[in-house]
Amino acid sequence: MFDLLMPLLKICRHDVLIDRFKSYFESIVCPAVISVCLCLQQIGDRTPPWKRPAMRGFYSKLDSSSLGMAMPLNLAVETEKAQALLQTFSTASLLASAGLGAFCFLADPFLTLPFIQHHLWLRAVLDNAVHGIIGLWSWAIVIGLRKKSDFYEVVLAGFLASVIDLDHFYTAGSLSLKAAVSLPHRPPLHCSTLIPALCFSLRLLMWACRLKDSWCSLPWMLFISLASHHIRDGIRHGLWVCPFGNTAPISYWLYVTITATLPHLCSVLMYLTGTRDMISTKHGVAIDV
Repeated sequence: MFDLLMPLLKICRHDVLIDRFKSYFESIVCPAVISVCLCLQQIGDRTPPWKRPAMRGFYSKLDSSSLGMAMPLNLAVETEKAQALLQTFSTASLLASAGLGAFCFLADPFLTLPFIQHHLWLRAVLDNAVHGIIGLWSWAIVIGLRKKSDFYEVVLAGFLASVIDLDHFYTAGSLSLKAAVSLPHRPPLHCSTLIPALCFSLRLLMWACRLKDSWCSLPWMLFISLASHHIRDGIRHGLWVCPFGNTAPISYWLYVTITATLPHLCSVLMYLTGTRDMISTKHGVAIDV
């Protein structure tokens, strides 16, 4: 623009005017024109702020599949936490809990059939198998079955729920099943006070050994396995709360209700303690309950 006006100004031979106009043009007009152009460019740019390159480092696409766009990192983290908590009471988890309650309701009456009661070993094996199935079913509700390693965790939870009964043989000091089931007192692993003590001790051991965060759910698995076993045994003998003694026997419907809701309680506690976020965020594992 300035070059176009130069011939006209030279014709008028106003050298002073030319110098003043040139300085005015370079110091005021050019910056103003550039600013207006930049503003118009920003107004015409319909790209959302979170998709612009300058802001790429401050945004996350954790929820891009569900919302169709990326969102700020802190908002994405909070949304992921809320979704994890809502999944605790998802339709699939509620149906699985109802199935667990139905299994408890049908399994125990089945064990009272005469042909089972008349065979000591058959009764013991089936009773222990029910403990294991309840333990693995409960942990499956907590973590979901999304990959192969989840299946291994579920099997381990079932094993822990059933292996507790080996303390009967330890207390009896014999491999005789008759001696193991006719103890004058309850064996040590059936003390319900040990459940929080063992889980907390395991957590401290994991912290001392600096185990990976992928193992952070192990204390909760132990909690589910032990608690489900003790609650079922509480139908006949109550809970042994050392050093206070035994509680009254748990009613059957209360046992079914507690067993069906225990996985959800465990999931909420895992959410409140940050265990669920640690697994989901750091290892890319979305726990679907």
